Amino acid sequence: MRFKWCVCSLFVFVSMLNGAFAESIDLGRGPVPLVVPSNYDESKPAPLIVLLHGYTASGAAQNAYWKLSGLADTYGFLFIAPDGTREKTEAKSRFWNATEACCDFQKSEVDDSGYILGLINEVKKQYSVDANRVYVTGHSNGGFMSHRLAQDHPDTIAAIVALNGAAPNTLKGPKPKRPVHILHVHGTEDELNAYEGGDVFGVRYPGPEETVKKWAEYAWGTSEMSKVSERLDLDAKLEGAETSITRYANGSVELWTIEGGGHVPAFTKDWGKLIVEWMLAHPKEGK
Repeated sequence: MRFKWCVCSLFVFVSMLNGAFAESIDLGRGPVPLVVPSNYDESKPAPLIVLLHGYTASGAAQNAYWKLSGLADTYGFLFIAPDGTREKTEAKSRFWNATEACCDFQKSEVDDSGYILGLINEVKKQYSVDANRVYVTGHSNGGFMSHRLAQDHPDTIAAIVALNGAAPNTLKGPKPKRPVHILHVHGTEDELNAYEGGDVFGVRYPGPEETVKKWAEYAWGTSEMSKVSERLDLDAKLEGAETSITRYANGSVELWTIEGGGHVPAFTKDWGKLIVEWMLAHPKEGK
């Protein structure tokens, strides 16, 4: 087992308990923990999962909530959960400059899209990464940022999973040659990023149904959708299997609607496993 003590102790502790080992990478914003599965084999390229925190949170806190690093050994993926920039306010809240609506409220214009791409490329330099299985997932502001990265870097990212975020209002540029698979998860009672869409300080953001339809039409050239009879039990505080599934573009784009779910769901133990398996089942297609 190898690790460097410059990384967050909670993050390393979680990783060590599950057999993975942690290193770190630094592109000038401070060390970012890099979790490597204990069964890592340089001759077998591994998937990479990037977890993005919500506004005011941190990579370590998001990982403690979703517990994804603990699945690295089971599924054999590399894992990072970086921190966003701190605001120049008394609270010094961390944020990602994702879309017009969220969450660069002080207009810093920090290039988080380029920074996260740089982290991905640095991991590729240090480890054997499967270029067709690079994934991004995030919550709230991290969900907004996941959508931004899918638009900015479709050649790099295979799939995203966004919880209670939103895509940019306009998906720009030509249709990607190798589109990103999209899973958007949203609670109907989200009190911060409303299910029907809304605005942040007067700047509009689309709701989840509009978000996934935009992606299906922009990236996959179809708005064809189908309801799935299967339901999921994602929120432990809601009775039964409360989450419905809607698929677009033959499942390349999906919406999981947590009926009655809020902004910070009390996830069942299966949450991490379900989204990791969804990502791994959606590698980059074509060449």
